[in-house]
Amino acid sequence: MPHRRPRLLAALLLAPLLSACFASGGGEAQGGSADTAAGSRLRVALAFPPAENLSPYGADATILSRLGVTEGLTALDANGAAAPALAQSWRRQDEHTWLFTLREATFQDGTDVTAAAVAASLTHATRAKPAPAALSGVTVGVKAEGARTLRVSTGSSDPVLPLRLSSPSLAVLSAKAYAAKNGRVNPVGTGTGPFTLAEVEGSTSARLDRFDDYWGGRAQSAGIDARFIADGTARANALRTGQVDIAEAVPVAQAATLEAATRRETATTRTTSLLLNSAAGPFKDPKLRAAARAAVDPAALAHGVYENHADAGAGIYGPAVTWAAGKRTPPVGRAAAGAPHGASVTLATYDNRPELPEAAQVLKQQLEKAGFKVELVVREYSRLETDALAGRFDGVVLARNTLVDTGDPVAVLASDYTCKGGYNLARLCDRAVDEAVADAEGVGENGRRQDAAMAAEARILGTDAVVPLVHQRVITGVGTSVKGVLLDPYERVLVGTGTRR
Repeated sequence: MPHRRPRLLAALLLAPLLSACFASGGGEAQGGSADTAAGSRLRVALAFPPAENLSPYGADATILSRLGVTEGLTALDANGAAAPALAQSWRRQDEHTWLFTLREATFQDGTDVTAAAVAASLTHATRAKPAPAALSGVTVGVKAEGARTLRVSTGSSDPVLPLRLSSPSLAVLSAKAYAAKNGRVNPVGTGTGPFTLAEVEGSTSARLDRFDDYWGGRAQSAGIDARFIADGTARANALRTGQVDIAEAVPVAQAATLEAATRRETATTRTTSLLLNSAAGPFKDPKLRAAARAAVDPAALAHGVYENHADAGAGIYGPAVTWAAGKRTPPVGRAAAGAPHGASVTLATYDNRPELPEAAQVLKQQLEKAGFKVELVVREYSRLETDALAGRFDGVVLARNTLVDTGDPVAVLASDYTCKGGYNLARLCDRAVDEAVADAEGVGENGRRQDAAMAAEARILGTDAVVPLVHQRVITGVGTSVKGVLLDPYERVLVGTGTRR
């Protein structure tokens, strides 16, 4: 699941105050009634089966946050700013040190959330291999100071650390999660969210029960029965026939088959891009990358494949990142396009998001018209990711939420496009890009950081290792009896304490 995934989801989904930011149905999200005293169970269809055994450090972290299992020290509010979660407040002590004050909370196994427990959990995250995307290029140390105070230090100045700590991959788990001798981190019954993961049936389903001692208040639903349904048509059918109450990522082609009252369309920070392998194969040549970029017509994809439920790709950040368009500058250092001369390339994508195979088929035709020979590979995402990260394809069509990892616009650049990036599917390693991203990482003031991010974007686009295709809107299917679904532009949350039927 590219959240990392097309993947960056904390207490927004959990705290009643923050739930109101994204709840559908207005005040109904927090309203109760006599028949919800015990609460009915929610039936939810998710698009992405676990790809990493529900590891909290990678793509699966988003599954855990969307289902209300995990949360971090901070969350993102509706404006993308850091908001309290397990930490009720924080302050910057000096250039390298932040102090976080924890709220009183309990882990789902009954143990207390203490500074020592949080420090141990975050230290495990800093040692994970590969490193969570939110920690790309960052050295972090965590130490308890008393029962409720946490000292977080960074190797270099990190002005957006509270944003970074909102990442789903930096969720806090109890000591029990790390007890396995094989090193596997187990989120079953060890999170802090309103729903505890009780049982997982491989990549098929999961059962979650309400966690009655949740610090943010008792959830109105008794639990969640989650089904992992990779096929988008099947997800839409499950909603239409009443088998599920909520279906995420309804395909554009299926939207018209749902009643208008059951469709929710949300502008998101997700961009679908063509990532070209710049380290090996034909696209190691920047002239052939330029030829591929010139062959692509994003407007045709937005209109034809996405039926105008998306905007033509303008850059790494789309219209949902409201400040980006006004700060965008032309790409820097682009090579002139060369002639493909029948170069053979392998283009890969996944079918969890049903528009992607169709988009890849259109790209195949566009590239072949420009003189490439194209082989198309389509798999379920969990069967594609390892090969994609290893550079076994010449191009990958990926839907990527640009703010999911931290909410910081610079973080996705560091993880996806730098030499040491943990999710660098383009295998880009360019000195000028690394320097531009490093410059952006060092800027604290919000407006200046945005300017620096756009300067780095111009450098990245200039390599033609990434070709933005469309900026997506997400359609969520919601049963007419369901209240309080959280429609989040960052795609970190889906259900919370007020979600019920």
